[in-house]
Amino acid sequence: MNWLTNQFLVAMPAMSDSIFERTVVLVCMHDEDGALGIVINRPTELLLEDILQELDLNPNSNPEAKLPVHFGGPCQVERGLVLHDSSKSWASTIRVGSEFGLTMSRDILEAISEERGPQFYIPLLGFSGWESEQLETEMRNNVWLSTPADRSIIFDTPVHERWQRAASLVGIDIATMSTVAGNA
Repeated sequence: MNWLTNQFLVAMPAMSDSIFERTVVLVCMHDEDGALGIVINRPTELLLEDILQELDLNPNSNPEAKLPVHFGGPCQVERGLVLHDSSKSWASTIRVGSEFGLTMSRDILEAISEERGPQFYIPLLGFSGWESEQLETEMRNNVWLSTPADRSIIFDTPVHERWQRAASLVGIDIATMSTVAGNA
């Protein structure tokens, strides 16, 4: 089986689900039981400092406290996560390939508030999830384009450019694609 862990899912132009329209999802886990991913290009109005204050952590010491919190997906939107570089690990870190970690524990937020967290990170609320065979079915139905994940798209590319840049990794100008898909 060709699992999609550490791949981008790029929403095809015909995506009819408004939650995932024009999104890029980093697949963090994928196996026979299903998949878990996070949307990397949907910032919200909520700021990291809001989350830190709610947890009684001092956001004033961190100059990045004004970072937007991203919408990671429609599952458990009250759950906070942090996608980060793989330089460090925390209590609940899931390794995503060799370059990324996804952490769901308070200790990473404490480290961030004290400026001893990861160098590169994106705070998130919620995640995207698929049941067994659901993602495979969506792939067969041309809902997603898959491409290897790229660190520079996650941490260096402006949010509004990530969808097109991720598609360009496989040589596609997604903005010129038809919204009608087929199978050969």
